Amino acid sequence: MQDTQSINPDPNYPYPVAAFKRFAFLKPLITNPMIEVGDFSYYDDPEGPEKFEQKNVLYHYDFLGDRLIIGNFCALATGVTFIMNGANHDMTGLSTYPFGVMGHGWGEGFDIETFKAQSRGDTVVGHDVWIGRKATIMPGVTIGSGTIIGSGALVASDVPDYAIVVGNPARPIRMRFDEATIKRLLAIAWWNWPVEMINRHRLLIQGADIDALEAASKAFSGTLDT
Repeated sequence: MQDTQSINPDPNYPYPVAAFKRFAFLKPLITNPMIEVGDFSYYDDPEGPEKFEQKNVLYHYDFLGDRLIIGNFCALATGVTFIMNGANHDMTGLSTYPFGVMGHGWGEGFDIETFKAQSRGDTVVGHDVWIGRKATIMPGVTIGSGTIIGSGALVASDVPDYAIVVGNPARPIRMRFDEATIKRLLAIAWWNWPVEMINRHRLLIQGADIDALEAASKAFSGTLDT
């Protein structure tokens, strides 16, 4: 049970606002070992977020071994869908029809290793990523930290850190910050700080003064060195 007197939300308790259960931290709700979700990443759904791994992660079959990895402090809007590698069809022959799964002798000649070799690998979402309503993430995509994915976007290729992407297929429309600032933010990596440190400097994280946030980061690193 979450300590309601705690100054920090508990990432291992699903409902940061007990009376408002349409959004929840995903980490304590996930049961599939092939799905990894970091601290404080949440999913919002008015029908309830508890079935995320069944309703929003599709064609995810154990025999393929592909993983969905979501970092810390990600915000997933209603209807975000991850299409995993099990949705793919064998494209090495003249037809893509899945004869092999139909039974009744049609499985003859089906080579599971050939099918697995076409897997695009793990789907990876970085840290501090905001994915808009009904966006679709295709198999094997890597989404960089700090990224914003627009509502309804179809993301079929990798997205760089701190990009804003929209459309079908999704394409970057601009970067959130210049290259130098992005490098500084990735070096700061505030999403990996202890929660007490994040709470202490939360207003800096929410603000726009990177010099101040960088100074806090260096002070924190200094305490680790002593």
